[in-house]
Amino acid sequence: MDPATAGPVDWHAAARVAGRLAAPGPVAGRDELTALVAELRTSAAVAARHVVDATGMVPADGRTADALARVHVVDRPRWAQANAEMFSVMAAPLATRSDGTPVEVPDAARLAAAAQAGGVLALLAGKVLGQFDPFTADAGQPGRLLLVAPNVLQVERALGVDPHDFRLWVSLHEQTHALQFAAAPWLAAHLRERSAELLSDLADLAPRPDGRRDRDARPAGPRLEDLLSALVRSLTGPEGSGGVLQVLTPRQRVVFDEVSAVMALLEGHADVMMDEVGPRVVPTVRAIRRAFERRRDQAARAGGLERALRRLLGLDLKLAQYRDGAAFVRAVRSAVGPEGFNAVWSGAAALPTPAEVADPAAWVRRVHG
Repeated sequence: MDPATAGPVDWHAAARVAGRLAAPGPVAGRDELTALVAELRTSAAVAARHVVDATGMVPADGRTADALARVHVVDRPRWAQANAEMFSVMAAPLATRSDGTPVEVPDAARLAAAAQAGGVLALLAGKVLGQFDPFTADAGQPGRLLLVAPNVLQVERALGVDPHDFRLWVSLHEQTHALQFAAAPWLAAHLRERSAELLSDLADLAPRPDGRRDRDARPAGPRLEDLLSALVRSLTGPEGSGGVLQVLTPRQRVVFDEVSAVMALLEGHADVMMDEVGPRVVPTVRAIRRAFERRRDQAARAGGLERALRRLLGLDLKLAQYRDGAAFVRAVRSAVGPEGFNAVWSGAAALPTPAEVADPAAWVRRVHG
């Protein structure tokens, strides 16, 4: 079964909607755009070698740094299409109940969901600089690296930073993600399994064609109607209203927090490593970091529609993951060194808990004694 054509969302349609709605990129001449794409490809290759040196990590399957991931330099519609493909894989548990029967959704409902998902992807397509997707197989490689050329060009212009350094700096972040999953090949499956725990509950709560719900199949969880209502509250209510998290069951909230802790580790580690290479590799790295953090702070303080969109798309949570995760990585590396920190990739049991992300010394005590 094609996951893109099963379940509550038609992901092929979502990709088409996103491609039509994605805002055009910054204006540039053909020669400038050609040079941009070529340099991003080169930067990604250079970054892979520096990340291996900076982290002390190696791919578990013996791959060289040059083969960490296949690099795709894309525009905004192609990024949206790639993410629709990834989400169709991640959302596969929504297509089948725990008893193996398919979740049947009317075509009209699937297309309506596709329009909503496509709109979200179109908004995100203008904000993402790069991404490593470990969940979609790509030409025999476990994952693919996406660099969104128009967004890189737009942000480097807005920040007024050195374009060559900025392109390498962005590539360092994404190649760190590629190395994380190459050094810990169990990690992608772990994240998929944990995410599936959340989604499978919703699949069991979906009504059957006769309108009956399998309320006893799994512990009671939020219906789709409840999630929509909570989402509206998160957009229109006061800060701290909780939104979607308020309707998760205790078990679901535990899983959500565990996945969030892993994402904080991954994002924080990549954020630290993109600066770790230092001025020898990226001469203006400190200026880039200062300008980038000012941009993040300004976005976090935005109000009105921009603030509502950030809450809808989870961008505030993403920012917290960068900063909390980076603080955890720096503290652990300071306490036990880079090699001691790399024990975090040894298996799922070594991943930090939500409490340990906030208290790195607790992780050090548990893992290193």
